[in-house]
Amino acid sequence: MGDPGLSRRGFLAASAGAGVGMTALSGCGGDSDGGSSDGTTTIEWWNISTTEPTKSVWAALAKKFEAQNPKVKVRIVQLENDAYKSKMTALTASGKLPDIFHTWGGGVLKQQADAGLVEDLTERTKDFADGLLPVAKEPYLLDEKVYGIPFDIGMIGFWYNKALFEDAGITEPPTTWSDFLDAVRKLKAKGTTPLALAGKEKWPGMYYWAYLSMRTAGASALQKAYDDKDFTGDPFVQAGQHLQELVDLQPFQKGFLGAAYSTPTGQAAAVGNGKAAMELMGQWAPVVQADAGKGLGDDLGFFPFPAVDGGKGTITEVFGGGGGHALRSGAPQAAVDFLKFFASEATDVELVKKTGVLPVVPAAERALTDPNIKAVQAQLKGATGFQLYLDQAYAPAVGQEVNDSVGALVAGSKSPQQVAESITQTAKEEQ
Repeated sequence: MGDPGLSRRGFLAASAGAGVGMTALSGCGGDSDGGSSDGTTTIEWWNISTTEPTKSVWAALAKKFEAQNPKVKVRIVQLENDAYKSKMTALTASGKLPDIFHTWGGGVLKQQADAGLVEDLTERTKDFADGLLPVAKEPYLLDEKVYGIPFDIGMIGFWYNKALFEDAGITEPPTTWSDFLDAVRKLKAKGTTPLALAGKEKWPGMYYWAYLSMRTAGASALQKAYDDKDFTGDPFVQAGQHLQELVDLQPFQKGFLGAAYSTPTGQAAAVGNGKAAMELMGQWAPVVQADAGKGLGDDLGFFPFPAVDGGKGTITEVFGGGGGHALRSGAPQAAVDFLKFFASEATDVELVKKTGVLPVVPAAERALTDPNIKAVQAQLKGATGFQLYLDQAYAPAVGQEVNDSVGALVAGSKSPQQVAESITQTAKEEQ
């Protein structure tokens, strides 16, 4: 989860040295309270909701909050996932974060907190945060203090086209890795692209190696390997070998190495338009498939990542996380009020109904109607282990190396052994 002894100066220097150029951005965080001469407070809200309907729903919620709080204005900045991470790295290096910003929690949030850049919300949000689902809050609890408020919780799994499965003679979703590889072969034999992958963005490919590591080594082994700074054990090499087996089948769409996730020619669109049979993605997948492509409607199904024969992990151990919001250190009370508004039952019900998120307010569960989202929730409820996204659970440099090394394996330029060694080397170098 990062080095608890990391100083603010050391973190800012490390961030600046990551090679991300500083971007000139006005009105962002810092020591200003966002106040104006007429008593109006402006709060800046950075998020990654760039696809519809979520983009419009969130904008409408900001307007609703402004109507309820006439002396507050919300300035929204919405960026695609990778662009957001790059901008936030630059802002972190400057020491000036937005008033409210998207976070996945874990090691990245911990380093920001250790650098003194993030507000401790323990007391300021106690009146509403205590009522949220415990599993949803877990990624934002650091040393028993609250540094973020969740608005979603979920897991990564396979979203598939039932019609294409049926056409290939696949009668039920695979539950083991060997059966999964057989399904890929059957789809290819029918002339169907088995899997869509956004190879350009790397993080979608990381999901495969992370899950295979969980299935071979067990969920708890991933955190232990990070703590021990050693990913060279046999289970992690085997995870890469299993992924290599998949890559050797050439299962991905043409041009996948240059494909993005949510663009009209990207991963989600390939599945949403029926051009690929599956994608490994989170609970938000149906919404993005419908926005980037046509969407599959009743032909869309979900199944958990298969078990690996002989592995220590089980199919009930899940990989994923949710989304949350954190505040910059010294953020105005209006920002806290916005978090309370966003975490209310009324808002959560609207998010569940209109954007497909899983509820973090227990009473909002009544709004769930989609059978696939219910299947995700059922899998989460029955989970016997949980691992946060590796590029968020680990310190930024280690998480990035996981993404880069796995991306190299998928592209054919690194072996399973080299992946394990590269991640280990970066973990040992991390201060």
